[in-house]
Amino acid sequence: MISFTVTAVVFGVVFLAELPDKTALAGLVLGTRYRASYVFAGVAAAFTLHVVLAVAAGSVLTLLPQQLVHAITGVLFLGGAAVLLMKKDEEEEEVRKPENQSFWKVSGAGFMLILVAEFGDLTQIMTANLAARYDDPLSVGLGAVLALWAVAGLGIVGGRALMKRVPLRLITQIAAVLMLALGVWSLWEAVTG
Repeated sequence: MISFTVTAVVFGVVFLAELPDKTALAGLVLGTRYRASYVFAGVAAAFTLHVVLAVAAGSVLTLLPQQLVHAITGVLFLGGAAVLLMKKDEEEEEVRKPENQSFWKVSGAGFMLILVAEFGDLTQIMTANLAARYDDPLSVGLGAVLALWAVAGLGIVGGRALMKRVPLRLITQIAAVLMLALGVWSLWEAVTG
C-alpha cells in the first residue's frame, strides 16, 4: 500500500533539490533543441532507473538497527543541506546535438545524459536516505520518480519562464532548509530512540 504522506514528503524534498541541479538545466537545453516528448521519454527512463537503484540501496539500509539508520540518514541530510548552501550557480553545459531528430537518437541522448550526470547525485543519495528512513520503498520510489519527472518536464517545457520568475538561489535555499530539518529530525530520533 502506498502512503500519500510519504510520497508527498519525498516529492517535495526531491523536487526542490533537483530543480536547481545541472540536469534540470541540461533538460532545458535539450528541450529547446529537440522535440520535447522525445527528450522527456529518455530523461524519464533514466530517472526511473536511478530511483530504482536508490530505493534498493536505501532498502538495504533498513536491515541495520533503526538508531544507526537515523544517525546515518541525519548526517547525510545535513551534508546534502551543506552542499546545496555552498553550491555555486551552475551554467548551462553544452550538450552535443544528435545527428538527426529521430525518437531513438533524441531520447537516447536524453537518457545517456541523465544516466551519467545523475549517478551518485545528491537526489539519488537523498532518495536512498528517504527509502531507509521510511522503510516504504513504493511510496518513496513513487514520490522520487514523480518529482524528477516533474522537474524534467518543467525544464524541458517551461524552464526558462520559471527561472525568470523564481530565483534559482531561493529554490536552492528552500531545498537546503528542508534537508536540514530532515537531518535534525533524523538525528533527534537516533538520540532519543
